[in-house]
Amino acid sequence: MDNLSLLLEGFSHALTATNLLFALIGVLLGTAVGVLPGIGPAMTVALLLPLTYALDVTGSLIMFAGIYYGGMYGGSTTSILLNTPGESSSVVTALEGNKMAKAGRGAQALATAAIGSFVAGSIATAALVFVAPFIVSIAISLGAPSYFAMMVFAFVAVSTVLGTSRIRGLASLFIGLAIGLIGMDPTSGQPRLTFGQPLLASGIDVVVIAVALFAVGEALWIAAHLRQSKPATIPVGVPWMGREDWKRSWKPWLRGTVIGFPFGAIPAGGAEIPTFLSYVVEKKLAKHPEEFGHGAIEGVAGPEAANNASAAGTLVPLLTLGLPTTATAAVMIAAFNQYGIHPGPLLFKTEPVLVWTLIASLFVGNALLLALNLPLAPLWARLLRIPRPYLYAGILFFATLGAYAAGMQTLNIVILLIIGAVGYAARRYGFPVLPVIVGAILGPEMERQLRRALQISAGDPSALISEPLPVVLYAAIALFLVVPPVIGLARRRRSVARASARDREDSQAR
Repeated sequence: MDNLSLLLEGFSHALTATNLLFALIGVLLGTAVGVLPGIGPAMTVALLLPLTYALDVTGSLIMFAGIYYGGMYGGSTTSILLNTPGESSSVVTALEGNKMAKAGRGAQALATAAIGSFVAGSIATAALVFVAPFIVSIAISLGAPSYFAMMVFAFVAVSTVLGTSRIRGLASLFIGLAIGLIGMDPTSGQPRLTFGQPLLASGIDVVVIAVALFAVGEALWIAAHLRQSKPATIPVGVPWMGREDWKRSWKPWLRGTVIGFPFGAIPAGGAEIPTFLSYVVEKKLAKHPEEFGHGAIEGVAGPEAANNASAAGTLVPLLTLGLPTTATAAVMIAAFNQYGIHPGPLLFKTEPVLVWTLIASLFVGNALLLALNLPLAPLWARLLRIPRPYLYAGILFFATLGAYAAGMQTLNIVILLIIGAVGYAARRYGFPVLPVIVGAILGPEMERQLRRALQISAGDPSALISEPLPVVLYAAIALFLVVPPVIGLARRRRSVARASARDREDSQAR
């Protein structure tokens, strides 16, 4: 009941005229930018982050709630009408959604994606209301060794499950950790990796890192592979659904929500696995499995609901533990940090009004998204016709402007270009970008927790396993790093043994 009373107080702040305006602007901006080809929610949030500098912290985060959900919706529009997913979690939506659009059912695909996003987002946000305080009550009792272990676990998890190989993922992580080390040593006060630049003594602004990696790196990557031909956009009217469409969609919406939220809520989550899992489940349970691959509405409804439920679930570790588990959540931490607010278990104690206003604004932004974007779908379809050279030139302009505004220093623009080139190289050679931003954001905090644990124990390293949680997490890390290579080695040896056995049988037969 205390949570519900705090949530009602959050609604009293979120439903003021000013904050409703901020939510409306966030939804419109998030959808307008997120719907453009090749731009996912993370890039949308990173690109629009500097626009919130002039706002107070409450207005800024409310606008970000709208941008967050708007960017998610925009990605589904691009996937359905253009067959161009803005991020990996939208790939499954494109599989059936674009087939529906080509078959003249683009309106129904957009409608089931929008309504499914609303249903899943609302249910998942309600789950956040009850789950987050419970996790906070546990997290407050944890010491520095547990927080250090959780961060190491998050690092290993996001580095080993993304990209083309574990080596590339860990290499990206170490690049991020190196960027996070730039600045003054917190104990000795000595400069680290500042290259004689006094302006780097306080480190690199997280906003600059996020905008460089996502906006500049993606723009350079797209420019390097830019095709002169205009992408074929499928025209669509106002989305609507018939009775049969409703009948076939409501169960996938609920199943997708149940599948997506837990994957987002665990500190190694993400939306890729639950969206594919939801697609497989709907294909198994469908009354018309033969339609899959040719435009089955269940193949849009379920994965899109799982995607948005997972997106809401990522706010659980973000708000309660300060752990970003997706690229978008990592940029959201930058939004908090620009106001000197650090997400974690104490956030619910020190800033209760802010946190519950943010959670209430998620409900508000979700409802505004549905009310506005169903009638505005034809407008978003027209935005897809913007020529790509103009689009990415504009992205680079606003990214540069935002980096300069972060500290009013020309050095920020130089750093933007350098880290942007790192982001481009990461995409070029198959290195995941998320470990870089997570390492840069959480690296200094992990160092602080490590130093605290060792200082309390007078330098005894056994203090790092003095609590039960670190033992469990380090065992899980060992499983992450050791078991898959061992299984792969066993499979290779088995295949080699089978091949040699076949060769011996062939030689005996001759």
